[in-house]
Amino acid sequence: MWPYPKIISHRGGGTLAPENTLAAMRCGMQYGFRAVEFDVMLSGDGIPVLMHDPQFGRTVPGRGRVADTLAKDLAVMDAGAWLDSRFAGEPVPTFEEVVRYCRQNGIWMNVEIKPSPGADEQTGHVVAETTARLFADELAAHAGPADLPLFSSFSFDALAAARQSAPGIPRGYLVDTIPDDWLARLQALDACALHTNHKNLTSTQASAVKTAGYGLFCYTVNDPARAQEILRWGVDAFCTDRIDLIGPGFGV
Repeated sequence: MWPYPKIISHRGGGTLAPENTLAAMRCGMQYGFRAVEFDVMLSGDGIPVLMHDPQFGRTVPGRGRVADTLAKDLAVMDAGAWLDSRFAGEPVPTFEEVVRYCRQNGIWMNVEIKPSPGADEQTGHVVAETTARLFADELAAHAGPADLPLFSSFSFDALAAARQSAPGIPRGYLVDTIPDDWLARLQALDACALHTNHKNLTSTQASAVKTAGYGLFCYTVNDPARAQEILRWGVDAFCTDRIDLIGPGFGV
């Protein structure tokens, strides 16, 4: 069973706002989304921040690495002008800032743990510990999964560390192409779902994952016809960059 929303806004606002920023979260809300996916990486001083790329140059200007930069210095970098001058000055937010914003506005979160190279276990532990602290009341009350965020990661080690630090936060294992040992990996992580690239997914694979009793999530689906096709295959949910084409009620 998939207890989460079906259509999720990729990196906050898809292609309509600078990814992994509070502006992106606001944009998703403006299009009716109350479910977002975003990436979390550690700063040089071990603070979880929203960022996809380990190196500067694409969404923040200049040269350097996130892992070598203090969170306070990341916070004054421009993470918005690369997309549009309207977003100039949009800062790199901390994970905690975004969680608080999403909770205040009733937005469910798929938190992708995105370690810098070599920081898999540390990132998994820190993101999980931070999440467990922010959701301490829900965890103490044994809240259902829909009241908690969902972790995902391409890093098996990061998810294993997250499981160790916050076993009560659900996990989805993220792969580009589904490996032959996908079931063993899900079992080892005590994961609830498999997340995969829709471009590499077949109907046979979708059926196998669902028959095994796991949730099946796809990234990043921007064509409505393809979205309809994979939903027919049994895919539970997907994220999209085209929140202007595929709304939160798509396929209902």
